[in-house]
Amino acid sequence: MSVRSLFAGVTSLLLPTLFTHCQSPTATEVQPHQLFTDNAVLQRDLSIPVWGTANPGGTLEVEINGHIERTEVSQDGNWQVNLPEMEAGGPYELRIRGEEEAVLENIMIGDVWLASGQSNMEWPLSGQIDDYENEIANANYPNIRLFTVHRNTSIEPLTQLDSGQWNECSPETVANLSAVAYFFGREIHQEQDVPIGLLHSSWGGTPAEAWTSEASVRQIKDFSTLLDSIRSAESGSLSFAEKQKLQEEAIAQADERLARMAIPQDAKDWETMSLPTLWENADTPLEGYDGYVWFQKTFTVPNSYESQPLTLYLGMIDDVDITWVNGQKVGETKGYNVSRVYEVPPQVVKGGENTITVRVLDTGGGGGLYGPEEEMYLEGNGQKLSAEISGSWKYDETQEGEFPEVSMFPSEPAILYNAMINPLLPYVIKGAIWYQGESNASRAAQYQTLFPLMIDDWRSQWNIGDFPFLFVQLANFNAPGSGPEDWPRLREAQLMTLGLPNTGMAVSIDIGDATDIHPRNKQDVGYRLALAARKVAYGEDNVYSGPIYESMRVAGDSVVLTFEQVGEGLFKMPDEKLRGFEVAGEDRQFYSAQATIISNTEISIKSPSVNQPVAVRYGWYSNPDVNLYNSEGLPASPFRTDDWEEPEVES
Repeated sequence: MSVRSLFAGVTSLLLPTLFTHCQSPTATEVQPHQLFTDNAVLQRDLSIPVWGTANPGGTLEVEINGHIERTEVSQDGNWQVNLPEMEAGGPYELRIRGEEEAVLENIMIGDVWLASGQSNMEWPLSGQIDDYENEIANANYPNIRLFTVHRNTSIEPLTQLDSGQWNECSPETVANLSAVAYFFGREIHQEQDVPIGLLHSSWGGTPAEAWTSEASVRQIKDFSTLLDSIRSAESGSLSFAEKQKLQEEAIAQADERLARMAIPQDAKDWETMSLPTLWENADTPLEGYDGYVWFQKTFTVPNSYESQPLTLYLGMIDDVDITWVNGQKVGETKGYNVSRVYEVPPQVVKGGENTITVRVLDTGGGGGLYGPEEEMYLEGNGQKLSAEISGSWKYDETQEGEFPEVSMFPSEPAILYNAMINPLLPYVIKGAIWYQGESNASRAAQYQTLFPLMIDDWRSQWNIGDFPFLFVQLANFNAPGSGPEDWPRLREAQLMTLGLPNTGMAVSIDIGDATDIHPRNKQDVGYRLALAARKVAYGEDNVYSGPIYESMRVAGDSVVLTFEQVGEGLFKMPDEKLRGFEVAGEDRQFYSAQATIISNTEISIKSPSVNQPVAVRYGWYSNPDVNLYNSEGLPASPFRTDDWEEPEVES
């Protein structure tokens, strides 16, 4: 056979294949998954799945940065391509071609971080975090991209999100983003000089079991039994959706009544409460109360401000309020983490006595007007008036009758994983940051198993290896109704979770707030998480943690503790004594101890009340007074050297 004939034969064999690869895509009704929008960040240095839906049977192709991948739509209407690994860069166009072409613009290749947990992760910059006005105004980082997963629940795993959109980080887009996620992402972006995607999925008041897949959470017997009960037709329990509907109906009926009732004018017979505070924390009979509470306060305005516009600042209100001044409605707001700022029209303002009336609805958890006292004030002509808005208020919870007793915090096992984590799969991430634990504090022993189980579960579901998982240890706080063993045991469970590979913990025991479960210093939380990321995720040789207890030895009537993660050495302020240490003997009674730094890694502990010490505890309270740091200014984690069983506090 001639060379020409041989070539012709080979060509005839190749032509059908070449034609197949060059023919135009045929897929119709092509829809990428909701995570693929303009401004998205795709994970660098790993194969990138891109997926979506279309009518069954057609072909389509996906192109970015010169790479083209083709696939067929399966018979169930799903499709997926896997783009090759790419270095950080952009912006690019992501083209998805079926019969028609969709072009997603301004796509970056960088690092994607998932941020999840409960309210301290959910808490936005606009929630009056420290220096929030300047932080929002200066949030011009076009290569940080933001995506917030909207709240949703499901008893079965979902694959789709209700909605969502990637946005460039700017003062216009960042205000309602998780503050912790933003400060973490900003730090990583500045240190690594790569685009950062912040994929935020959190919900206040929720426990870890709700964020764990059913297959994994069933490994814990209590949750398996609970799931069986929920799924049983005979259980009679309401689903979260049914609870939500019941509550929505009650709210609608209450609003109808409100439209017909007169605003209370005389509150002299009401009880008295000092504000700001959550009513669960006040010296009142409202412990655990959910529903409507009316508040009223009389204040004095100088005569010179009569008929002048004023601005009323009420701080945070949990959860919903309607506010009147002198019987005139001045505003209403929904959201436990939103500051209330209302303009009072000039025709409403009187010289002398004026009255504020606030109708507060709490749908679960804490309720009331709360936060720092300095956030409650009246302003006129840009000046803070002397009128006292905080302090003694009248209140009454009987104005509108009973409210349905149903928790609006979804807590059923897997209910949030199904709706707010599973739909994100398999969007490739660099790692995850997590701030949660308050809702599991009364079950700390269980959390020792549950938390690492959840981490392993997520890693298994993503199937990209043991990706970095960084978490915040609970801050100092006087937890209502908790004993000294409650929150410390949860912190201990978090500390134990560092036994998993590629984990890091940000200690926040020094930046909490005794009276507010939502401390406003989110900057340091994000920074400390980023320090851990620089070590765990990016391999930097840095001091990324505060001192961690390593070992102890008894030396006569003293105990010598050894620490790791000390940097250049253990540290306290020169004019202070070490605080927060307690020591016990065989009787298991703990006494305050004198503590002295004796080397870069060691502390000597001694108490005149204990001659033969056997155990030491540090920071073993919900809101401890502690001051041990390392040379980098990072606080030591609370710990105990004993394993003595103590009864857990009932929630």
